[in-house]
Amino acid sequence: PSIQQHNSLPCLPPRRKKPASTPRARRPRIRTAKPASRELLLLTSMAALSAKVIQNAFLAQDGPRTRHNPRYTCDFCALNTRSMHSVQGCRLSLADTSAKWLNTTSTAWISFGKQGNISCNATQGASDVLSIDKVDFLKLQNGSDIRGVAIAGVEGEPVNLTELVAEAIAAAFAAWLLNKKKADGLRRLRISVGHDSRISAHKLQNAITHGITAAGHDVLQFGLASTPAMFNSTLTKDAINHCPADGGIMITASHLPYNRNGFKFFTSDGGLNKTDIKDILERASRVYEESAHCGKQEQTGVVTHVDYMSIYASDLVQAVLKSAGNKEKPLEGLHIVVDAGNGAGGFFVG
Repeated sequence: PSIQQHNSLPCLPPRRKKPASTPRARRPRIRTAKPASRELLLLTSMAALSAKVIQNAFLAQDGPRTRHNPRYTCDFCALNTRSMHSVQGCRLSLADTSAKWLNTTSTAWISFGKQGNISCNATQGASDVLSIDKVDFLKLQNGSDIRGVAIAGVEGEPVNLTELVAEAIAAAFAAWLLNKKKADGLRRLRISVGHDSRISAHKLQNAITHGITAAGHDVLQFGLASTPAMFNSTLTKDAINHCPADGGIMITASHLPYNRNGFKFFTSDGGLNKTDIKDILERASRVYEESAHCGKQEQTGVVTHVDYMSIYASDLVQAVLKSAGNKEKPLEGLHIVVDAGNGAGGFFVG
């Protein structure tokens, strides 16, 4: 139910005075943990009212840290949805005097009992450790590409290409690229990022962008783009549009089903090989583990949105005109059928 003020909620009834009775033998006292706050009582009441069961959910405002989850300050607690694939945007906010649900669907709790856990996102000391899922990064390698499951919904295919994983891979690519160019740590790279039309594209683009900018490098966001365009962005000389890029990342999984996605990487020398991808994934694994200790890093890089596909399409037109002997309209009179196979190129045929 939608509740505006928790003060109006039915709380526990006032404790009644026990009538005088014959003294009985005293039972041994069992100490129980006191509720951390009135908000915790409210949380419990709301869960009971919704007739759902929340398993393995622990909130503690005061008390010792456990070795499983040392993040215990409850100034702001958020439902951890990294492993809750059916829950999107589920948030629970606990303030000093109020509690309310944000963007929570009633069906979200069906799988919460099995998959969910509650973690606190309050700022902690440098020694705090975030709870993150273990990931075998090398299993994401598919030849000279990276491929994984980015969308839940297919039985037997758990999500392993999460936003946190994408951030780590992006930071690792930036470090690899810096090493390849034999540049010192002060060099700011410029990396182009584009994606195809998959439904997981935007969240992965944002994660890739964060991973690069948090590492101190700049991002050129192209949005919807084609794979050849991403390679071409490392060759184009256009200072106004910040090209050429030092490297490019295409977010795509080629012909694979809708729930998959992945990354292709480019430099001005072309696409990366298998050895390069393995190196990047090993670096990403270390970045991912270190992020558990450091948390979110401040974004110091700059993000620039560039309409690169217009530049690329214009270059293609000029290439066709040149190969046709510089005729003004070499395709005039022709009837051309295009099957883009659900690829991004289909959006730019005109």
